[in-house]
Amino acid sequence: MASADLRDELTCSTCLNIYTDPVTLPCGHNFCRVCIENVLDTQRVRGYSCPECRQLFNTRPDLQRALKLCNIVESFLFTHPKQEEVGISCTYCIQSSVPAAKTCLLCEASLCEAHLRVHSQSAEHVLTEPTTSLGNRKCSVHKEILKYYCSEDATCICVSCSLAGEHRGHQVETLNEAFEKKKEKLRHILQKLTSKREEAEKRVQSLQEVRIEVEEKAAGVTQEVTALIRGIKEQLEALEQRVLSEISRQEEQVSLRVSDLIRQLEIKKEDLSRKMGHIEELCKMTDPLTVLQERESDSADYCDTEEGDNEDRERDDNKVRAVGDLDVGLISVTLHSGLAGIVTGVKRQRQVPANILQGVNTASDMLLGVNTASDMLLDVNTAANDVTVSGDMKTVSWSEINQSRPETPERFQYNHVLSSRSFSSGRHYWEVEGSESGRWMVGMAYRSIDRKGRQSWIGLNNKSWGLGRWGNNQYYVIHDSKDIRLSPLRPPSSRRLGIFLDYEAGRLSFYELCDPIRHVHTFTATFTEPLHAIFSVYGDNTWLRIY
Repeated sequence: MASADLRDELTCSTCLNIYTDPVTLPCGHNFCRVCIENVLDTQRVRGYSCPECRQLFNTRPDLQRALKLCNIVESFLFTHPKQEEVGISCTYCIQSSVPAAKTCLLCEASLCEAHLRVHSQSAEHVLTEPTTSLGNRKCSVHKEILKYYCSEDATCICVSCSLAGEHRGHQVETLNEAFEKKKEKLRHILQKLTSKREEAEKRVQSLQEVRIEVEEKAAGVTQEVTALIRGIKEQLEALEQRVLSEISRQEEQVSLRVSDLIRQLEIKKEDLSRKMGHIEELCKMTDPLTVLQERESDSADYCDTEEGDNEDRERDDNKVRAVGDLDVGLISVTLHSGLAGIVTGVKRQRQVPANILQGVNTASDMLLGVNTASDMLLDVNTAANDVTVSGDMKTVSWSEINQSRPETPERFQYNHVLSSRSFSSGRHYWEVEGSESGRWMVGMAYRSIDRKGRQSWIGLNNKSWGLGRWGNNQYYVIHDSKDIRLSPLRPPSSRRLGIFLDYEAGRLSFYELCDPIRHVHTFTATFTEPLHAIFSVYGDNTWLRIY
């Protein structure tokens, strides 16, 4: 019995359980720390007071830990271990533990089915689901059942609170009325939340569809790019074989020329050795008659003059020069044209930025040390009055109408124009395209070339080198008033030319950009001044364009 009394003393009046971390209010009453903190939180608006004695506090009271009570609780729990609970038992079934069916708030007792049948059915006896938390269902001041709800203070109250307590005169309604209103409000909130959740689900579904669409698109683009890159690789491999084949072909040609020259020199060496052997034999003889009777013509043949030696050396030097070197220009043009063709093919399939093509040009330039003169423009200040220059300074056309440009020392008298850019070192490459009709010429010239008279025409001086075209694929080249007419090319050739300048090597080469690329002509010279590209057009619908 003493144990039961001690348990009552160690029970929190709020949760009706053994104290957990008990604390003390300034008025001396004890509570579980969590229980009293929850109560004080609900009093934040109205003011703080003790749930048992209703003593008021000006500020939220400090909670002091009840150390002695903590020790007593620990000792009691150690000597009276908590029995396993299987639910709330009937208060009146003392002999055995019978599960409770209801709890009467007035009687503060839990009832099994048997005791419930004999229990009072009056309205004062309020029945609820089985519970041990009776404290929060009764007014802490009047110890009466909470039957009403004060909407102003948002709290449950008893009859005394509504009639004579601090809630007198407030808007009060029954718990069921407040309960239904609260449920209606919650249902309205639930409806809004449901609508928002449905909207969120739709957005999630929409985003999932977007993700699937992006995944499918990415897979398609990946497949397309993979096929594109595979095609580019195949074209690059074919271009590699074509360029390497061209290098091998040139190497073989040079090797054949060198072998032929070596063979001729070996024959010459054998002839000289034979003559040397015969003379050595004559020198060893002791019979004067035999030596003196040697024919003078044979002796003269053995003893060539210095002038003859110089002629032989010059002839041999010419043969060595004729052997030549690799045509780096043709290799560069083949590589550049092939790469540009690949990029052009890619551009037809997909939009490729212009800087990609420029990047290809740069890549081919780096491979062979060739600078692509893609920024070459026409210098309108040098243009004759019988030619027109396009707005982008890339095209020159013949015109019967005098352009009436101001007369200056730089301006040509006849249908010529120079490029604004000059070249004084390095390897350079650019392309031009000419009209099918009329007569046109392209080439290089020093800036010091005459601008008036017949001596200003391309090739009719020692300051310019030119290639001209007229008729059906008829080419001719000219320099220092010496022209060479080239055989017409069959089948019909391209009207687009690649021009390659190697300044230090003194080489100016022209190539037809057909398939395969054909070498047209190469000038060799020792350049002594900066070179400008020069263009000439004559005849109706005649034009040249720089690329």
